[in-house]
Amino acid sequence: MAGLGKLVKQAEKMKRGIEALQAQLERFIGSCWDTGLEIGSSVRTVDECLAEAAKDITVQTSLLESRRVTGNTHLFGDFQQRFQAAMDPQAFMVAKTLEMRQRHNKFENTPYALEPNCKESPGGLRDLQVVLWVARAAGLGKSWEELARNGLATAFEVRQIKANEALLSLIRARLHMLADRREDRLVFDLQTVVAESFGYASVAPDGSRLARRASESLMRRYYWAAKAVTQLNQILLLNIEERLNPNTQPLRPINERFFEKAGRIEVASDELYVQKPHAILETFWLYQTTPGIKGLSSRTLRALYNARPVMDAQFRKDPANHAMFVRILQSPLGITHAMRLMNQTSVLGRYLWTFRRIVGQMQHDLFHVYTVDQHILMVLRNVRRFFIAEHAHEYPFCSQLASGWDKPWLFYVAALFHDIAKGRGKDHSVEGRMEVRRFCRTHQITGEDASLVEFLVSEHLTMSHVAQKEDLNDPQVIAQFARRVGSERQLTALYLLTVADIRGTSPKVWNAWKGKLLEDLYKYTARAMGGRAPDPDSVVEARKREALENLALHALPHEAHKSLWDSLDVGYFMRHDAQEIAWHTRQLSRWLSQNSQDTPPAMVRCRPSPTGEGLQIMVFAPDAPDLFARICGYFDHNSISVQDAKIYTAPNGRALD
Repeated sequence: MAGLGKLVKQAEKMKRGIEALQAQLERFIGSCWDTGLEIGSSVRTVDECLAEAAKDITVQTSLLESRRVTGNTHLFGDFQQRFQAAMDPQAFMVAKTLEMRQRHNKFENTPYALEPNCKESPGGLRDLQVVLWVARAAGLGKSWEELARNGLATAFEVRQIKANEALLSLIRARLHMLADRREDRLVFDLQTVVAESFGYASVAPDGSRLARRASESLMRRYYWAAKAVTQLNQILLLNIEERLNPNTQPLRPINERFFEKAGRIEVASDELYVQKPHAILETFWLYQTTPGIKGLSSRTLRALYNARPVMDAQFRKDPANHAMFVRILQSPLGITHAMRLMNQTSVLGRYLWTFRRIVGQMQHDLFHVYTVDQHILMVLRNVRRFFIAEHAHEYPFCSQLASGWDKPWLFYVAALFHDIAKGRGKDHSVEGRMEVRRFCRTHQITGEDASLVEFLVSEHLTMSHVAQKEDLNDPQVIAQFARRVGSERQLTALYLLTVADIRGTSPKVWNAWKGKLLEDLYKYTARAMGGRAPDPDSVVEARKREALENLALHALPHEAHKSLWDSLDVGYFMRHDAQEIAWHTRQLSRWLSQNSQDTPPAMVRCRPSPTGEGLQIMVFAPDAPDLFARICGYFDHNSISVQDAKIYTAPNGRALD
């Protein structure tokens, strides 16, 4: 009984000690929160720590970085020993890799977001932390120097990692200071002030505006750092994965320079690219053409990363490299994937030095949501899809036109160069034409092919401007555009590139209205080029006949349209198609018959747009000063955007908007 009493007293004493410790911890945590430190806290036994770590990868990651601040050394040593024994490095790597992919998906899998998160976005600080966590769990090192000593990173890679990590950390610290709160996103409102804190400026000392804004200079530097982090993250994680899975995959020879290993291209020698620079571009051609290849191995990625000094002016002037690059463009498969991989590994910018200038270049306008290099690759992808049968359902008319094209690779050249002169402070269409002319000359693209590519680059904005800003029912507009285009071949090519370009600016910019305007402009111009210029009288009669056929389906009284049509002139019928004329007639003829007084009130009608997006609204009222502006003001007040407007004033003073 005495022993039992002693145990009870010990338990009570332990309980009081725990309660006192919890009270101390609560005061400490409360003080942290009072000073603005957002900390995650918990109080657990060693057994509870291990149990939670087995269930939650986040807890496991936190415990992996644990260190003793104060307290029982023996207890902490026991925890570390048991935690390491319970750690499964391979399972931990799989979980952290999956977590990283999910995080990247949240940020649309690109380090080039216009408002990136310098901690969480792809290429951010978190990607570097993932490498160290996985290496630490595998016992391969706790720092970049230890990874280098264990053969997972080269000295050059460690220098690159440290430099980019320091830049990202400094940007994050500046963000926190200037926002006066925790802020990891480089939002538009802070980009300029952060850039100025680094010494960047938008205006030269003499007061002239610089070609690149301060925010653009900062963001370009950020994107280059994020791109390097993305490359190094991939190289190191693949190295760690190979170290954790020592059972090497069999090597299948592709040729004397390359092997296939687990679906990835493996270089035969680490010095391959230094000894044989021609093999650099050959890597991407093999990536396109070798069945079963899904990427590049860590050894190949590292060899490419370390071979960047080899890709110099002499490399860019080599005719053998010119021939291989054209061969990549002309390959029937894998164009988009090859070009994206070339950009990710910095090979595209090293080979096309002019492309290097727009890598990470922001675009401050209302349309583009991608950097210039990403927009160019998006346009290339869009053009490519016109020539793939599996995507014919997306834009049938474009696919139909593309199916008869003999040299689709010319579009890929035009797509690569159409915006390549952005950010120089000059007309990028004119500058781009000069750049693509040099490219064609050095890559043996001559004659009509070179002329077509130059035309597309210099005129890539023309068709969208005419379609959205000019009156397509004006024969003079169509005739002038036809003269500028020159031939039906160039018209078709310009139409395809324009559709791909607009779709590549932002997922929200393209809509059915713009598609219809471009298609109408293409068809009107093609008809004019064929010598079938529209005769106003015949066009009006044809539209009237088609409108009457439509009206016959709606049981209107005999000649109910006559009084309305007699009050309209040729301009109205030239401006509207038969379907619109029939809709107007159905609504207005009935309404006018019920409001026969001299000045009936205004009428408003609405219907879903025939193009499939938005609404068509018709306003018929006595003409008055600022009528159209007042109508637009009403829509703006109700947060409704106007995509297209047709304004007509009849000879009798009635306005149809």
